[in-house]
Amino acid sequence: MRVRILVIDDEDSWCEILKYNLEKEGYEVDTADSAETALGYDLSVYNLMIVDIMMERLSGFDFAKRVRNNPMVENVPIIFCSALDGEDDMVMGLNIGADDYITKPFNIGEVIARVRAVLRRTQSITPIGYRQQPIVVAASKPHYEPDITFKTLRLDRNEKVCYINGKDIGLTKTEFDLLHFFLNHRERIHSRAEIMNQVWDAQVTNRSIDTNVARLRKKLGPYGENIITRLGFGYGFKAEVN
Repeated sequence: MRVRILVIDDEDSWCEILKYNLEKEGYEVDTADSAETALGYDLSVYNLMIVDIMMERLSGFDFAKRVRNNPMVENVPIIFCSALDGEDDMVMGLNIGADDYITKPFNIGEVIARVRAVLRRTQSITPIGYRQQPIVVAASKPHYEPDITFKTLRLDRNEKVCYINGKDIGLTKTEFDLLHFFLNHRERIHSRAEIMNQVWDAQVTNRSIDTNVARLRKKLGPYGENIITRLGFGYGFKAEVN
């Protein structure tokens, strides 16, 4: 059976854009114009939910909390898709239990890539009461790219996963690409413009770059301090820090 995705947004235009493009990729997509409407659905049939945050009455955050507290659907992955682009909003969403956070306006190609990444990471987790057939994982690419390592950190370039001490730390696509860039260009400082040209497909603000670096540092735990800041210049990765 095809992968089923539920899009929850009180703006019809966003629902239509996501539904159209996700269905082009072969997914089966339902939409709901509010969190209250979505809670009336049988959420256990979905492989993934894409949820707006700023909705009337029940917010996306409140909806996600209810899902995570329901043992029947607590493992269904959630991607927040919101115009809220502050670091605190992103951190709150991830702390609630979201699997990724996308800001509006978005690049649809990035959305598709993140949907695939989340499904790949979570396809082996089956919620209680879940009735879908297991997701079929695509065959590995014939070209093998060796891992990039730093102490107990391992960047798997084939599966697009970062491990620390053997544990997947759940990087988003942008965070993965940032870390890939830093690890491949160690021991020097890179300007924001240089980082943007290497990591992003389109123009982004300095704030977006700073926010993603901050999120990456937090997920890297003890290795976060290896990503250093030079005020007025930019960021870099150093193997040894004072």
